Amino acid sequence: MKHQELLKGLIRLHILHHAAKEEFYGQWMIHELARHGYTLSPGTLYPMLHALERDGYLRSREERLGRTFRRIYRATALGREADKVAKVQVRELTGQGRKRRSTDRHKSGRYRRSQVENAQRRNGD
Repeated sequence: MKHQELLKGLIRLHILHHAAKEEFYGQWMIHELARHGYTLSPGTLYPMLHALERDGYLRSREERLGRTFRRIYRATALGREADKVAKVQVRELTGQGRKRRSTDRHKSGRYRRSQVENAQRRNGD
């Protein structure tokens, strides 16, 4: 995977996002990440899951399916908190969920006036 070290952080955030919503098992997560363009082998994903568990972000349990066992992961309180914090930071990075200010530049390079400033200007205030 190109830019692997950089993308590992995004993969961890993706894992926390799903773990905060519902339980999952490793093979499901490999398929889910593949849907978003990440190609991971079990040898890459499972050490990541174990590290997130060791750091207190995930908790796991074993579930028996016939003769096999699956390890089921879910977020801890710390993991859910980290997920919320990370989402705020990602929105800040991408500019989503942020109100525009009159000092924000428009694509043209000029400063854009706020709606309040425009209304004041029209009313002669």
